Amino acid sequence: MAGCGGSPETINWSPTLSTERLSRRISAIAESATMAVDARAKALKAAGQPIIGFGAGEPDFATPQHIVEAAVAACTDPANHRYTPAGGLPVLKEALVVKTQRDSGWRPEVSQVLVTNGGKHAVYNSCAALLNPGDEVLLPAPYWTTYPESIALAGGTTVVLPTDTTSGFRVTVDQLEAARTPNTKALMFVSPSNPTGAVYPADEITAIGRWAAEHGIWVIADEIYEHLTYDDHVHHSMRALVPEIADHFVAVNGVAKTYAMTGWRIGWMIGPDDLIRAAGNLQSHGTSNVSNVSQRAALAAVSGDLTDVADMRASFDRRRRRMVEMLRAIDGVDLLTPQGAFYAFPDLTAFLGRKVGGRVATTTSELATIILEEANVAIVPGEAFGAPGYARLSFALGDDDLGEGLTRIGELLTG
Repeated sequence: MAGCGGSPETINWSPTLSTERLSRRISAIAESATMAVDARAKALKAAGQPIIGFGAGEPDFATPQHIVEAAVAACTDPANHRYTPAGGLPVLKEALVVKTQRDSGWRPEVSQVLVTNGGKHAVYNSCAALLNPGDEVLLPAPYWTTYPESIALAGGTTVVLPTDTTSGFRVTVDQLEAARTPNTKALMFVSPSNPTGAVYPADEITAIGRWAAEHGIWVIADEIYEHLTYDDHVHHSMRALVPEIADHFVAVNGVAKTYAMTGWRIGWMIGPDDLIRAAGNLQSHGTSNVSNVSQRAALAAVSGDLTDVADMRASFDRRRRRMVEMLRAIDGVDLLTPQGAFYAFPDLTAFLGRKVGGRVATTTSELATIILEEANVAIVPGEAFGAPGYARLSFALGDDDLGEGLTRIGELLTG
């Protein structure tokens, strides 16, 4: 300091010292309810309890063998032992361009693709790159538990738009317009839906997309369940139906659900060049490149045919129909038939305020605790999804466990 013409004594240091041990922003994050339920169920099962878990959104199938073999081969290639571009392997990004045209009906440029550490990372990156403090994000409820946390971490404000079984768990343009303010920056849109299984028809997606384009509102579209639809329901990408939204549209996706690859941690986001550059810069400091071996496995997945996907979807469909039949057989349960994804979202309000297993629950969180402790069955309460009174049950589990678990729930609720 003396060399700068001054001395320590003449400099007035007045740092603001925080007395808080941890960051307020990080401490405010709620634990993932779905992961928490799954972890508790697995812990109880490991301790010897006969637990059946409907909590996690995770296929019970093994990753298809040709994908595993691609990963094994990648392990032996020294090129995969080194750093690679933070935004993803060029060959994978090129394959994702082709895959998007095949599955979504529109073709991005390679420069518009960013490979991420799973779908959650793509959601986080999108919010972080888009939002400023005070920006509002319209979020239809029920919603996936991660959305509001990613919005809050980016400094944004979540504006919840409730839906229910009477609306098919689908938000309307009128609702969106009523919630729009000068601070509205984005809409979080998902079809097929986690947690409800709702699928928006093409005409409703088109109307919402045109509304967003008219008002310059970004759409963050989570398309990770695109291949899991049932009966005559079909996934439509808003970007294909409403080309004029291209400059304000980002798709987030991943291999986890379609290819039974939840543990491989590969997702991606596709959007305008400036957004992808910003998210790529963030990722270069946050994680650098995604695991090369996992990227090579994802390349095999998205470049291959959809035979294995069709087989898994057929199994999910069979379990879906059985779950719907068994839930509706429980007097008091109201249920919208899931149209996509692998979740049922029954209304359980009829069981609140009355004795269940000798106890009275006033919320579905309390009811879920009773079901876990009395029937050894784990479900996720609707409070986690912004929908008190409901609960999410995944049908991505084995047929025997599904039947036994629903039998236990039915006996407890009606006993």
